[in-house]
Amino acid sequence: MTIGNRSSVQILLEGVKSKPPSASDLPELMTQNQKPRDNWGSSLEFLMSCIALSVGLGNVWRFPFTALENGGGAFLVPYLVVLFLVGKPIYYMEMLLGQFSSRGVIGVFDFSPLMRGVGYAQLFALGVLATYYASVMALTLRYFFDSFAIELPWSYCRPEWLSEGCVNASSSVDALSDLAKQPSNITLTTSTKFYLERVVLNETKSLDNGIGYPNANLALMLAISWLTVTLIIIRGVKSSGKASYVLALFPYVIMFLLLIRALTLPGAIDGVMYFLTPQWNKILEPNVWYNAVTQVFFSLAVCFGVIIMYSSYNRFNHNVYRDAHIVTTLDTFTSMLSGIIIFGILGNLAHESGATDIKSMIKTISPGTGLAFISYPEAIAKFKWMPQIFSLLFFAMLFMLGVGSNVGMVSCIMSVIKDKFVNAKIWLIVVGLSLIGYSVGLIYITPGGQYLLTLIDRHGVTFVSLVSAIFELIAVGWVYGTKRLCEDAEFMLNIKTSYYYRICWSIVTPLVMIVIFGYNLYSMPALEYHDQGFSSVYRVIGWCITAVILGQLIYWACYANYKQSKGSLLTRLRESAKPLADWGPLDSKKLIDYQMYRRNRKELASRRNGIWQKITDRIFG
Repeated sequence: MTIGNRSSVQILLEGVKSKPPSASDLPELMTQNQKPRDNWGSSLEFLMSCIALSVGLGNVWRFPFTALENGGGAFLVPYLVVLFLVGKPIYYMEMLLGQFSSRGVIGVFDFSPLMRGVGYAQLFALGVLATYYASVMALTLRYFFDSFAIELPWSYCRPEWLSEGCVNASSSVDALSDLAKQPSNITLTTSTKFYLERVVLNETKSLDNGIGYPNANLALMLAISWLTVTLIIIRGVKSSGKASYVLALFPYVIMFLLLIRALTLPGAIDGVMYFLTPQWNKILEPNVWYNAVTQVFFSLAVCFGVIIMYSSYNRFNHNVYRDAHIVTTLDTFTSMLSGIIIFGILGNLAHESGATDIKSMIKTISPGTGLAFISYPEAIAKFKWMPQIFSLLFFAMLFMLGVGSNVGMVSCIMSVIKDKFVNAKIWLIVVGLSLIGYSVGLIYITPGGQYLLTLIDRHGVTFVSLVSAIFELIAVGWVYGTKRLCEDAEFMLNIKTSYYYRICWSIVTPLVMIVIFGYNLYSMPALEYHDQGFSSVYRVIGWCITAVILGQLIYWACYANYKQSKGSLLTRLRESAKPLADWGPLDSKKLIDYQMYRRNRKELASRRNGIWQKITDRIFG
């Protein structure tokens, strides 16, 4: 119900400024007008959903080789430092904002309408990420079903590949060495690489003739991927919460099975020790710290809005302080576990081949998707006993990790639409999003799809995510204020926020992200795929995508300024930066209590005089 242009809630809250409200001041129409919002079935569902989101493909195929290339065991030093200065503070901050306000990635910026463009930028980047993430899931499904073959199809060469230097992946490393010694003008390549590029992707050598048409087999796998996501979130958190147990726990079951098998292989310990041995000379290199920040940032999935969305379905007093510590710690543990498994297997391969060191095995390994679809399948092909079993386990794990992350992405977009159109049916929104996601995802399974994925990843996800993260930290730490966030946390959880979080939110974390972004701009290499650059047309398309997403920051800031009553530009900016009148807990009674709590805090703060007192009060309260 509204009176004029103001809601009944806003009118009642205006009265709070002048007198304390009584129980009789809460009219029934407030509860009737309150937007309904689902809740998790239990606290454990929320925790499992966060684990399924944050523990994803990046932990398995990115961390091990990122660590190895940046100092091995020594990489843990910058990684853990960054985890405590960036990862944990942002994760806890987003959990607080979501649970306190019960709002999604857009609505949460009611704390400062001037910065609402940050939410839209994150939402657009998330949509881009979800579409190509599903295409990677389709690849894992293709390899999963291929693993049922009597002989793994990537373990041997097709006749037409032999003239191009193809060698069987199932051959021993000794045999490959002997072949390499033979005089030839042809570079030897294992069958796993040929299989991925020629059979699975049918990859084109350039984009000169366009991207081609979608692969029929991958189109079916992509449909199954989106169908899986759709069925999980068809009823919102009521269904995704139940599925979170499987999505979070099943990958760990497979990981521990692979760990046991890997560590029982001859030579596995040598591989693990090679992975963990510190290379202290690299710890002072700027690139190592840059890689540590990006690994933590993208592994935990912070500043994409999903954590805010998940937390918004919590009970108001749920202990997110505990959950933030659990998830961030478990994410690090999973990354280390993946590294031990992978390098245990590589140690075995070195042992079987009689190699003097594991470094010779590492040189041929491709990081990222190359690890998942070339290096690891090649290692499995050399197993002497039932390689199909290990292949099935590995790709089932990858698929479940992908589903867990993609469920969170699509759920975040769905929640924004649901919050906007309260009466819309969730299943209709989910089906619509899945159809759009599937249609867009078809471009990534064309012969030129991996080129586009590389282009879109940089311009539509990586670059814009770093920028939106900086603006989110500034919006929370300085526009809304660290002090007020700490007061909100105390009101909600009855927990005093430590100096560690206060200093990180206001100074350290924004500064680290700004430095990392500057370093990213300075050291950004020319975009390439398979050592081929992109034409000017594709580069322009990429920067146009970046401009559209980051343009949300400017558009919504101008819109918030325009909606303010007349006054000077500075006055309108100042007013649009302030929280809306009904900012706070969703529950009406708690909102009234919060407004009273805020009034009492203001009276206390007004007694403090002096510039230094005001500065310290801004951070430490």
